[in-house]
Amino acid sequence: MEIRILTQDDIKEVMPMKEAIEADKEALKMYSEGSANIPLRANLDVPEHEGQSLYMYGYAPKANALGVKIVSVYPKNIEKGLNSVPATMVNLDAETGQVSTLMDGTYLTRLRTGAIAGAATDVLARKDSKIFALFGTGGQAETQLEAVLNVRDIELVKVFDISKERAQAFVDKMTERFKGVFNARLVVAASSNEAIQEADIITSVTTARVATFDGTLVKPGCHINGVGSYTPEMAEINEYTVTHADRVYVDTRDGALKECGSLLQPIQKGIYHENQVSGELGEVLLGKVDGRKNDQEVTLFITTGSAVLDLVCSQKIQEKAAEQNKGTIIEL
Repeated sequence: MEIRILTQDDIKEVMPMKEAIEADKEALKMYSEGSANIPLRANLDVPEHEGQSLYMYGYAPKANALGVKIVSVYPKNIEKGLNSVPATMVNLDAETGQVSTLMDGTYLTRLRTGAIAGAATDVLARKDSKIFALFGTGGQAETQLEAVLNVRDIELVKVFDISKERAQAFVDKMTERFKGVFNARLVVAASSNEAIQEADIITSVTTARVATFDGTLVKPGCHINGVGSYTPEMAEINEYTVTHADRVYVDTRDGALKECGSLLQPIQKGIYHENQVSGELGEVLLGKVDGRKNDQEVTLFITTGSAVLDLVCSQKIQEKAAEQNKGTIIEL
């Protein structure tokens, strides 16, 4: 049995962000129309080593995608000089059930997560959006920036992080990386309020348990992506933003309404109801739900991630890698 091994560099070579965005759009349409079988992820505690092992799996027939992403959360790995959240994607041949590809799941997660916010921005943000505010400069931030720059002609990016040193390092690195590729100017915002001033698009990609910005200061017509809140305790988007947004969309109702603190906390307080969610992004793409109706509406997109994104995106990567003869083949 031959298995193709794909590293982060291999994935970057074969899968540009624009194509990842389109793959995510297709994945969400499959999910929302019910053509993909995506069970709830399995979660195993490993108490002896203070770790967790998560298994995100499923089958998307339309994409011929079958597989499982294995993600571990081992905080003590940092003491060993290891990644505290290692991940590996395992693709199977849908026809035979044999393992066909192993790929770097950490970068795959960053790619498909950036791409899903890029897809939401493409579908929901005003076409003339020029100013982008980015909250957070961690491992997910680079692809979040890249995705928005791919779908809108951004002129100014204002970056905010609780550490100004991290924010400056991020701005310097991204300015160098995208020199000659995009025309956007990147700057460090002195405060959260300064970051969102006149922002047409806001993305928050943090694990914050409290709001990263003041929703009362968001200007009319703004589009917001809430990316980092994936547990009930995390609430980077404040209650005002959720309750006052003209339209609220999610990647999957099952995920967002069970895991996202930004939504769950106002629901539990009785100031917001899950029926107020406008719909899934896939439903907008399918034409079943309306998107933005005018340039004054504030739109909010919440994502907690789904295995359908990993499946469809990784299958596209696998197919392109085979076409281009990328990666390493091993025999098992």
